[in-house]
Amino acid sequence: MNTPKPARLPRTVKALAAVSFFTDASSEMIYPLLPAFLTATLGASAAWVGIIEGAADATASLLKLASGWWSDRVKRRKPLIVAGYTIAAVLRPLVAVAGAAWQVLAIRVGDRMGKGIRGAPRDAMIADSVAPDQRGRAFGAQRAADHAGAFVGPLIAFVLLQWMGVSVRTVFLLAAIPGAIAVLVAVFGVREADGRRETGDGRGPAVEVSPPATDAQVAPAGPASAASVEPLGASFWRYLAVLVLFTLGNSTDAFLLLKASELGVSAALLPILWAALHVVKSATSIPAGAWSDRVGRRTMIAAGWLWYALVYLGFAFATETWHAWALFLSYGLFFGLTEGVERALVADLVPATRSGIAFGWYNGVIGAAVLPASVVFGLMWDWKGSGFAFLVGAASACLAAVGLVLVRPEKRLGL
Repeated sequence: MNTPKPARLPRTVKALAAVSFFTDASSEMIYPLLPAFLTATLGASAAWVGIIEGAADATASLLKLASGWWSDRVKRRKPLIVAGYTIAAVLRPLVAVAGAAWQVLAIRVGDRMGKGIRGAPRDAMIADSVAPDQRGRAFGAQRAADHAGAFVGPLIAFVLLQWMGVSVRTVFLLAAIPGAIAVLVAVFGVREADGRRETGDGRGPAVEVSPPATDAQVAPAGPASAASVEPLGASFWRYLAVLVLFTLGNSTDAFLLLKASELGVSAALLPILWAALHVVKSATSIPAGAWSDRVGRRTMIAAGWLWYALVYLGFAFATETWHAWALFLSYGLFFGLTEGVERALVADLVPATRSGIAFGWYNGVIGAAVLPASVVFGLMWDWKGSGFAFLVGAASACLAAVGLVLVRPEKRLGL
């Protein structure tokens, strides 16, 4: 018996994936160089690295709460998506002219404000555009494109630094080019969902009308009306509580780059190391997302969190340069198993009319936890050394994985 071919993903999902690709190409021309730039060029401490990245990530996540709620209320996602990508594209390259750590902090927070404005509406638009049994694959595709861009960006940085002899600050400035392309794709390629799913041939949403909900599915729909007051549900809030526990031990990845520098990875090779990580992320995101459509989200997420704990345990005891390369490649599998699947689970747990605010809460609670997590990680690094900090992160991930297994979603969701 032949297995039916899965339906093609709609144009909107593909366009948003392309926007993510170019945005991350821009961002990741800068990010892998930033920790060394802060510590070596600007003289900042590990605690400063934690403060900058923690504040930036917290700003992005907390703004997603407001933007998700607003996109549900006004029934429009695209204006917020375009505005968010534009703000980030304009501010991000200004790191090139920073002369002090506090200036990098201000620029990074502004950059992440753009991410906060666009993030929840973008995720809600993806959920609006596909059927429930395609969500894992749709979010996996977006994450795969995101990571593909994060592979290309560091390679560009490496070529500019190693082969063309440009300065780190010039690399930061040239990151404006893919950022501008991302904005153009968002403006001209993304279409507003209207409650009817697009077909995969890109001819718009008028061909296929969404079916009614069943007991095992959440009915796909467009953005909610302003009067929608459907509760998000106890299962959703339990899920967020476990996510907070995990996030408290999940510090910014800037510390992994700092650890790689300690282990002997040169500044010129840091972008290559970062690119290699994103190859694994991109290669595993779509298969893991599609697999979660069949075997369940919680199992995949728990496996990813336990893998994260093993990788952090490895970083705690790493002593050689090759350890950094092996651990970074292993770390990519964690993202493949969890990033798209976590978002798909959010969409599974809530009414379709509340997906914007649900994704806002998802990112908001992570943002509330990521700032203290990164600051505390940096302080532990300065106080007890990097090994102790990584051990604490590993322990927190193990506890969260156990907690996720104990969270039992409602039977009607079919999870």
